[in-house]
Amino acid sequence: MKEKRKFLIPLLLLFIFCNGFFMSAKNLLAKWGVDNDVLIIANLLFCILTLITFYIQQKALQNANPNVFVRSVMGGMMIKMFACIIAVFVYWFTMKEKFSKPTVIAAMVIYFVYLATEVGMVMKLNRSKNA
Repeated sequence: MKEKRKFLIPLLLLFIFCNGFFMSAKNLLAKWGVDNDVLIIANLLFCILTLITFYIQQKALQNANPNVFVRSVMGGMMIKMFACIIAVFVYWFTMKEKFSKPTVIAAMVIYFVYLATEVGMVMKLNRSKNA
C-alpha cells in the first residue's frame, strides 16, 4: 500500500507547484486577461479528476483481463471530458460578459500537464512487478 502512495507524489507536487505559480503570478496573468481564481479552481478540478481516474486505472491493472484496463482508460477519458465541458459551461453561464477565452485555454494547458503526469504514473505502475 505504501508503495502505491509514492506514485501520487508527482501529482501532489504538480498541484502545489501550479497553485504556487498562480498565486505568485497574479499580476502577470491579469495582464494577459487570465482569471487567476478560475485557474486555481481548474487546477483543483483536474487534480481531483486525475486522482479518480488514476484510482480506477490502478484497480484495472490488477485484473488479469487486459480489456478491463482499456475500458478503464476510456471511462476515465469520458469522465474528464464531460467534467471539463460542464466546467466550461458553468464558467460561461456564471460570467457572461466577463468570460475569458485565455483563461479557458490556460486551463486546457493545465489539463494536458495533468494528463501527461497521469500517463507517466500509470506507465510506471504498469512496469512494477506487483501491478
